[in-house]
Amino acid sequence: MLRTVSGFIISFVILFLLTSFHPGGEPDQNPRSPKIRTLIIDPGHGGLFPGTRGLISTEKDVTLDISLKLGEAVRKNFPAVKVVFTRTTDACVNNATNLHDDLHGRAQIANQAKGDLFISIHCNATRQPAGGYYEKRVIGHKKKLVYVGRGRKKRKRWVNAPVYESYWVKNTRVGTETYIWKAGKQENKNDAINEREEGGEDVTDSAAGEAFDLTSPEARMRAALYEKKYFDNSALFATLVEQSFSAAGRQSYGVKQRDVGIQVLQATGMPSVLIEVGFLSNKEEEEYLNSDKGQDEVVQNIIDALKRYKDQLEGNTDTIEAAAADSSK
Repeated sequence: MLRTVSGFIISFVILFLLTSFHPGGEPDQNPRSPKIRTLIIDPGHGGLFPGTRGLISTEKDVTLDISLKLGEAVRKNFPAVKVVFTRTTDACVNNATNLHDDLHGRAQIANQAKGDLFISIHCNATRQPAGGYYEKRVIGHKKKLVYVGRGRKKRKRWVNAPVYESYWVKNTRVGTETYIWKAGKQENKNDAINEREEGGEDVTDSAAGEAFDLTSPEARMRAALYEKKYFDNSALFATLVEQSFSAAGRQSYGVKQRDVGIQVLQATGMPSVLIEVGFLSNKEEEEYLNSDKGQDEVVQNIIDALKRYKDQLEGNTDTIEAAAADSSK
């Protein structure tokens, strides 16, 4: 009986915290209050880790250009939203000398800033060389005299030998895709959620007037509940991003999860996505992503998705209905 009562009290406290507090311990009394107060923008790669290479550029440079423009657009379109970058120059985060520390530093910045949404910008590539490559194909056969056997058994023999032709294969893969963290990696995400909470002010149970112990079973349960919420919100924002790209005429490969997971998504205690804005291995798309026009369009696509995301979270039904009407035309 005591265990049942204790379990009920724990569940009630967790439900109270989830419904009464914005993650980070701030009251959320207005259902239309801002749900995105701090946005983390993460330009992929940088410094010692250039990422994929195209014909004229590297991933680290393109992602930084787009990310900086995205930050300016967010400040212009959403003045109340605080923008935090994981990097603003061509350098490893926190001067890291290895990839693990660089990625950990990005997640640490996001968690300590108590971000409400984490957007990592990346560029894609195929396994084939950027631009294109040569392959061979058989265009016919011709008689060829060869020697077969060894020693005394060695003799001449006519065979039909293939005739090859080299031809150019253009790297035609283009398009966007957005990743969310791998389902089933809850433990990593739960740790990140608690790290995010520990990075700011103590979470307080106002009913009891005592600090909420983030290492307790209750805290783990609370983190698990937030993990489900953050996963749903990540999937929502990722879907809106890909819809925005598709509406703009870009090839979209949709929302994906990677089997091995993605560290910066697993380690950030908030809704988080990684956007592959295009293929540097395609000559035309690389030129597009390096142009002001292309970068501005990519940024606007993400801003459009962010606006729809905010409206849905904050219950702005007028804007949601208007957007739905536009998309049905």
